[in-house]
Amino acid sequence: MITPDLMLGLPGEELLREGLADFQSGRCTIPACLVSMAQPRLRRAGLIGGGGAGCIPEPEWQLYRLLGQEGGDAYSRYNAFVRELVSFEQALDRRQSRDLKAQSRKAQV
Repeated sequence: MITPDLMLGLPGEELLREGLADFQSGRCTIPACLVSMAQPRLRRAGLIGGGGAGCIPEPEWQLYRLLGQEGGDAYSRYNAFVRELVSFEQALDRRQSRDLKAQSRKAQV
């Protein structure tokens, strides 16, 4: 289901790839929580399917809980992870938009 070219080189690519694997395996990890938070957008992009094991209830709370268990400043780390996720999502949207425009131009020729 994962389209490698679609994610290649995007900010947070490695974290999101790890999260997709964990999410689809049903593991509740920090990366899987991020994927669960972005699930609608990732589903629209075709990066995750409709079914699967990955369903993390209240992923924002789960993420914060996992960060708190690791120690340190969970609040700052939570915000940093969310910023990385947002950067990934925005870059993914730009890439998809660019690809759609390129396909449209090819179709017109």
